[in-house]
Amino acid sequence: LPVDGGKRPKGKRGGLSALQDRFRSKLEGAKFRMLNEQLYTTRGEEAFRSFSREPGLFDIYHRGFREQVEKWPVNPLHRIIQWIKAGHAKAVVADLGCGDAELADSLPNTVHSFDLVSRRPHVTACDMARLPLPASSVDIAVFCLSLMGTNLADYLGEAHRILRKKPAGILKVAEVRSRFDGEPGGLDRFVESIESIGFKLTSQDKKSKMFVMMEFRVLPQRSQDPVDVVAKPCLYKRR
Repeated sequence: LPVDGGKRPKGKRGGLSALQDRFRSKLEGAKFRMLNEQLYTTRGEEAFRSFSREPGLFDIYHRGFREQVEKWPVNPLHRIIQWIKAGHAKAVVADLGCGDAELADSLPNTVHSFDLVSRRPHVTACDMARLPLPASSVDIAVFCLSLMGTNLADYLGEAHRILRKKPAGILKVAEVRSRFDGEPGGLDRFVESIESIGFKLTSQDKKSKMFVMMEFRVLPQRSQDPVDVVAKPCLYKRR
């Protein structure tokens, strides 16, 4: 409190005026949109190098991402968490692009959490195309809104490598529906490209207007042919 017992000036918050606070918010919003576009339009190894050099960029991105999540009517990650709790309590899970590692925090399972930067002791920083896990070591691999970059086939091929083949492991993918709107072949082409890597679609949920949930079983063999997995970048407009 002020020494003279008077009130703080109105419009102040944390030492910033309301105008300064709005300016800071707009600046961070602009940085978030720039980083989001960068993640969608560069290769995974390039994004990993960039965020490793400047880990603070990861914090800016995820603050902006959390703001977006708060506006959603449903969070697809929560649906995946409930699905694992309901029928896969003993499964070993790999959360690929884990963000705040909410999946690991919400489950008793063994969960390997990976992202470009580690801000938690149980999160490993890496390129999603080069996971530090043995082959056939996990039961479930999760990409929840984290298939970002121009080499998606490399990430999915790595998921194929780490999933157990007997019994067949499960790949869970949650994506924004708008990534397939107006694209040649749309969602069907996306699914077919994942299948051509070495997976089989077993279920698909398109009830949400915002997201589509997909479940694949891994096949014993991974295709050695080049595969082009295509989905539009999910870019946020300035508001």
